[in-house]
Amino acid sequence: MSDGTSTLTRPLRIAIVDDEPPALRRLQMAIDKAGDAAVVAQATNGEEALALIREGGLDVVLLDIRMPGISGLDLARAIDPKEAPVFIFVTAFSRFAADAFELAAVDYLLKPVEFERLHEALERARRVLEGREARLRIAALEQVVQALRAVDAEAPESGFAEEIWVPDRGDRLRLPVSLIDWVEAERDYVRIHSRGRSFLVRKAICKLQAELDPEDFLRVHRGALVRRDRIVRLARRPGGPSAVVLQSGAEVPVARRQAAQVRRIVGVRVAG
Repeated sequence: MSDGTSTLTRPLRIAIVDDEPPALRRLQMAIDKAGDAAVVAQATNGEEALALIREGGLDVVLLDIRMPGISGLDLARAIDPKEAPVFIFVTAFSRFAADAFELAAVDYLLKPVEFERLHEALERARRVLEGREARLRIAALEQVVQALRAVDAEAPESGFAEEIWVPDRGDRLRLPVSLIDWVEAERDYVRIHSRGRSFLVRKAICKLQAELDPEDFLRVHRGALVRRDRIVRLARRPGGPSAVVLQSGAEVPVARRQAAQVRRIVGVRVAG
């Protein structure tokens, strides 16, 4: 760990910690492209990461927050700030949580991680290692831990999926559930629509529905799920099925047995 009194001229020594192998691979690829940085260790859970950090020799740890066993939050609490590397937290939290992290002196990455954003975070970490005094480093880490505690208290585990891994041009992308507009069944697959793009995932729609919060998603017919807050109106068609119109402009047919429920949802939204 740099003592903050001299310029750090060697490559950053980085450990990456995530319980999802695709996420580890994506972070490895991003760091390889960054230059002037090298991954010297990997861990898939908090216990392994804690042992790595206590061995020393690390400059930066890219740390997932939600992991089985010791979470990233618990791990940060367990490390003596005087001996800690620079933490760059990796989170799938919604934007309000990311704003809380931004108040701290160290950085965060919002999943799915963008390469350019990671490179910016590593540059920030290098500046921190080169320039700050130990007293300021400790204060910054304590500030992040306080922000994590606040976010953790406001965002309890729901038991439902917060993100879904989807194929993306030969890679794997972690897609936050909050960005899904609607889902349609295609035999043994589902096609997930999000912000003008679609992703084909090998999973039955009934299985995916069980993973999603029913407060957020509605099965409008046997082959489609829609995110409730994306519905803007119910279009009635003479002689044919009704359809929900989404914010994206997509129209999804509604089964007759679901029409009454959809009308209640749309009516409440309009009334509110």
